[in-house]
Amino acid sequence: PDVPSCTDCHGSHQQADPELIEQVCNSYVRQTVAGVFFAPLELTEDKDRINQCVITALEAAGIPIVLLDRDIVAFPQRSRFDLVGLDNRRAGFLIADHLIRLGCRRIDFLARPGSAPTVMLRIAGYREALLSAGITPDPQWVHSGEPTDEKFVQRVVAAGATAIVCANDLTAANLMRTLDALGCPVPQKIRVVGFDDVRYAELLRPSLTTIHQPCVDIGTIAMQVMLERIENPAFPPRDILAQPTLIVRQSCGA
Repeated sequence: PDVPSCTDCHGSHQQADPELIEQVCNSYVRQTVAGVFFAPLELTEDKDRINQCVITALEAAGIPIVLLDRDIVAFPQRSRFDLVGLDNRRAGFLIADHLIRLGCRRIDFLARPGSAPTVMLRIAGYREALLSAGITPDPQWVHSGEPTDEKFVQRVVAAGATAIVCANDLTAANLMRTLDALGCPVPQKIRVVGFDDVRYAELLRPSLTTIHQPCVDIGTIAMQVMLERIENPAFPPRDILAQPTLIVRQSCGA
């Protein structure tokens, strides 16, 4: 069946084009496609409205939807669509537990404003790891801000951060660059880790400790879920989550 992916129709996260997104969705409707994979928009103020427009248009046309990576509602809420992605809660636990095993007793978490619901799951797992180690997580350890903002990062460092879990690898890469500009070497003064294991993670200096996201497995599973959804529209919605893998490199100090 013809099953396109509505994951790239918005281009840059910061420069989402609602008109283009609407055009793409209308094109799918006109083609009477069998189903659509959709990775909801994040990191833009208008994301909720745009995501809902996409969902409404596809549902009105009776087109099955499988969400990729993240839901359209904030955790712990759950939408009515199948979702295929990483086990983000377990991923958050794994990365924080790794830092704890290295001797960290204070671990901060950094995410950009407007991040996807997956980030809340990663924060939940990070907090569980702290609690499991007998560490009471301080709400002030979780920060929302731009990793390229030197003043913001300086405040985080001044507050006592010694290890920072970043919501994704891009945030971690930008944070390491800012820390370098501030004279805070990684990992000698501050340990930094991320999520996703993007291609350049190993090329960063220092190389980035992160959580590997098995994209090929997620894609394979998503196709199977879509075929089952098309065959059995009355199935209850499912979360099918791929297992994360910890990739240890230099930025954590191990």
